[in-house]
Amino acid sequence: MTSNGLPELPADFLFGAATASYQIEGAVHEGGRGPSIWDTYSHTPGAVDRGETGDVACDHYHRYREDVALLKELGVDAYRFSIAWPRIQPAGSGPANPEGLAFYDRLVDELLNAGIEPVATLYHWDLPQALEDEGGWRVRATAERFGEYARIVADRLGDRVARWITLNEPFCAAFIGHAIGRHAPGTREGTPALATSHHLLLAHGLATQQLRASAAEHGRRAEVGITLNLDRLIPATDSAEDRAAVDRAETLHNRVWLDPLLGGAYPENEAETWGELADGSYRRDGDLEIIGRPLDFMGINYYRPTKLKDAPYDQADPARRTATDIRVADVPFDGVRQTRMGWPVVPESFTDLLVDVQRRYPDLPPVYITENGSAEADLDRTGDRVHDSERIDYIRDHLSAVAEAIKAGVDVRGYFVWSLMDNFEWAFGYDRRFGIVRVDYETLERTPKDSYHWYRDLIREHAAKRV
Repeated sequence: MTSNGLPELPADFLFGAATASYQIEGAVHEGGRGPSIWDTYSHTPGAVDRGETGDVACDHYHRYREDVALLKELGVDAYRFSIAWPRIQPAGSGPANPEGLAFYDRLVDELLNAGIEPVATLYHWDLPQALEDEGGWRVRATAERFGEYARIVADRLGDRVARWITLNEPFCAAFIGHAIGRHAPGTREGTPALATSHHLLLAHGLATQQLRASAAEHGRRAEVGITLNLDRLIPATDSAEDRAAVDRAETLHNRVWLDPLLGGAYPENEAETWGELADGSYRRDGDLEIIGRPLDFMGINYYRPTKLKDAPYDQADPARRTATDIRVADVPFDGVRQTRMGWPVVPESFTDLLVDVQRRYPDLPPVYITENGSAEADLDRTGDRVHDSERIDYIRDHLSAVAEAIKAGVDVRGYFVWSLMDNFEWAFGYDRRFGIVRVDYETLERTPKDSYHWYRDLIREHAAKRV
């Protein structure tokens, strides 16, 4: 047990922090960047709380050196950031934008000079608007354009970036964006949302091919993975109906991704889950082989479990039904704390999820926890200090859950806290703060919170075991 109250983690366990381009960069009209679907969505009246946008965000585009200095002081082994596709190809295709590539050159060099490994995510939801205008992820051509984009980035940064994540949380891009409508592009669709999920997976496979081809051509090393926000889904009761509801939800949330990636097949209960919406018209022979190229690692993002019960369709008419209308309803957790997001804090569910994924997919590659953290009110303040004890408890307890999963045989090799700093939290705007560094959105001043100091001390104690 460490002095921070954590079970011992392997000596080579990696500690990091994570961010995403649209949430922190700002400078949306600078450096040749083109518009993304999140620029369009956030400027749509009523889409984002209080009408807030990512136009400025944390101004990381201009303040990246300050942010890397915070990472260096934190002592992280690695920093997970995302590359904004519209900075590289403003219209989503064609030649690269030199200014966009130059920004990420500077960021990567700054990280390496600070002794921090850069871990690059190619897609964290900021699709170029020009591609959305041509059909977006609903059409196969976007996946093909993504492969071309991946090659451009790999050829430029692959001499210094060795670890790549193709996609972040395709569930959110496909279903929150195209079925629930609470993320960009903000639509409520049925079969087109399922086509989106498939084309995102196809894009992952094509990007994986290009990342490895670039590395081989240049005599480099490249490790490629994907990040999924897998859910621990629990039936409200032990009734056959509620267990069947969870089975459908497993397909929507988890199996639609894991089965093609790790099992070489599509989920066998698609018809039960989606009915006539799952027509498969968007699939072609050979897609599974592209999608299922072996992974070097699996990124898993985790925040909370979900309890579900059987329910009727929201829309009886299939023509009006969205891809998330699968006859389930959420049931609240009683007697547990909730974060500012309204998410229940049940750390042991994290262990259960990791162990269950390993059981279902024996060929699961090494795992990195690529996001985990909590949004808190951060109201306990003394001067410029933020006393976020609830966030510290959350991180400690979820790291303990990871340690338990490792004991149970899951090969978890690292943990990236979400997030380095407060940022634009998508449709919630700036009201939800996940950072271990506070950002004053009027002055953009960064202030490390108590959780930053706690995490720094944990990393330092762990690093001492490596000597």
